[in-house]
Amino acid sequence: MHFEILVEDSSGRIALAAILPKILGIHTYRCHAYKGIGNVPNGLRPGTDARKRILLDQLPRILQGYGRSLPPESVSVVVVVDQDRRDCKALKAEMVQVLQACQPRPETLFRIAVEEMEAWLLGDRAAIKAAYPKAISRALDRYVQDSVCGTWEILADAIHPGGSSALRRQGYPLIGQAKCAWAKRIAPLMEPDRNASKSFQVFREGLRRLAGIS
Repeated sequence: MHFEILVEDSSGRIALAAILPKILGIHTYRCHAYKGIGNVPNGLRPGTDARKRILLDQLPRILQGYGRSLPPESVSVVVVVDQDRRDCKALKAEMVQVLQACQPRPETLFRIAVEEMEAWLLGDRAAIKAAYPKAISRALDRYVQDSVCGTWEILADAIHPGGSSALRRQGYPLIGQAKCAWAKRIAPLMEPDRNASKSFQVFREGLRRLAGIS
């Protein structure tokens, strides 16, 4: 089985590129990073210029293209987005509606990181400690797994000099660059089967099911 993985940003692509081989084994994948999540457009028509690469804005076009070009028996599409502060069930329903409008439909799995993909990094505290031996334990202790609480900020408070407040003062693109750096250091040390994030576990098991891994 081959997987086409769509994620909303570069830090997600970096993290998944390190984790996916540990989940999929011999199965192959390509990971595509977009430049933000956006919104499923009204009428299921692409809402922005494709060159802007906004994931949900372009999801109708993307899935229709895959449906026409991919053999569903050997290729699956996986769409991974952050929940942020959206209603998780409503967000998934919108994505499923896009898929149902496709003829033919690609084999597609939708997965949502609750609150954001930094929750998946925080789900493996041993990996964080291995990557950042001086990580502040009391900051990590504040985190309630998969809660909507300002997830990346908690990780920043644990491992970034000056914490999230210093990073917020710097703003973008430095916040995005920091997230990429965290993913690059932590994700290679993660073990999928010990991750405490429920949303990561659902992601992991969905991939294994499609790949036929027991």
